Amino acid sequence: MKPSTDSPVTDRNAELFERARALIPGGVNSPVRAFRAVGGTPRFVQRAQGAYFWDANGKRHIDYIGSRGPMILGHGHPRVLEAVQAAALEGFSFGAPTEREVELAEEIVRHLPSVEMVRLVSSGTEAAMSAIRLARGATGRSVIIKFEGCYHGHADALLVKAGSGLATFGHPTSAGVPPEVVQHTMVLEYNNVAELEEAFARHGAELACVIIEPIAGNMNFVRATREFMQRCRELCTRHGALLVFDEVMTGFRVALGGAQSLYAKEIPGFAPDITVLGKVIGGGMPLAAFGGPRAIMEKLAPLGPVYRQGRCRAIPWRRPAGWRRCARSRSRASTRRWGRARARWWRA
Repeated sequence: MKPSTDSPVTDRNAELFERARALIPGGVNSPVRAFRAVGGTPRFVQRAQGAYFWDANGKRHIDYIGSRGPMILGHGHPRVLEAVQAAALEGFSFGAPTEREVELAEEIVRHLPSVEMVRLVSSGTEAAMSAIRLARGATGRSVIIKFEGCYHGHADALLVKAGSGLATFGHPTSAGVPPEVVQHTMVLEYNNVAELEEAFARHGAELACVIIEPIAGNMNFVRATREFMQRCRELCTRHGALLVFDEVMTGFRVALGGAQSLYAKEIPGFAPDITVLGKVIGGGMPLAAFGGPRAIMEKLAPLGPVYRQGRCRAIPWRRPAGWRRCARSRSRASTRRWGRARARWWRA
């Protein structure tokens, strides 16, 4: 008799994890996947469809991970697959501009009023790192403010009392980051208005930007209060610093216009100066972006002095997934469902 897939004679997940640990540090390519905080053996995904994935033992699971956020249409959506397959037949990487990257940029700009121009990159870490370089270049200043518990990727200057995997392991900083690298990074308490005001009072003339997650996912989805967000905007404007919204986790998910569109309804005239977006714009593929007003974005090379480049940025087969995801998200039915769910959550 064939053994049940719920209790296999041989645990393929355990076998694969053992093989992986001999070749990959910790057996995983991202620390939070190691299951050390929860115990047990990581599930090695064999395939996924819709709202489910199957592990190496063939057991079906409800996928609450969603590739850490971007798979909001589920796995294997037929329109996304069709678009990606068609693009792959035309070529993987050209190292040259394509029409599809213009189309995706148009979609992003259409939904985010604060963004007039956008630069496509490959990861949220790269987008956040580039946004801070742009803020420093645009202002001519060095100091940045981030908030404890917010995670903006693993760039050295940002890996200071960060959340995500580091919080799980109990380490406030990462080894390998020299003190000199983070000497211009101030870390403040999230939602602490008094501390924010004190920082600006002491260092306002030195501050290039404040980078913030409007909803801090690694702190169990703690939302920035209206008062706190309003003071962030007011103080940045008063002192000439830029407000950088890290919407890697919230962009096109908490609302079609991102979390910034929700704060704009509560705070008259509210808008960030730079927005950071992650893999949601690629439908789960390695794609990210940062954008803002034309006057700031034109500081980037080749128009301005702030340099960043990459041969594999905006690879064409990644963009159809993002473009199709945006198009699907615009549908009236999707918008209505999101609107109802968002309203209930935002009032909670």
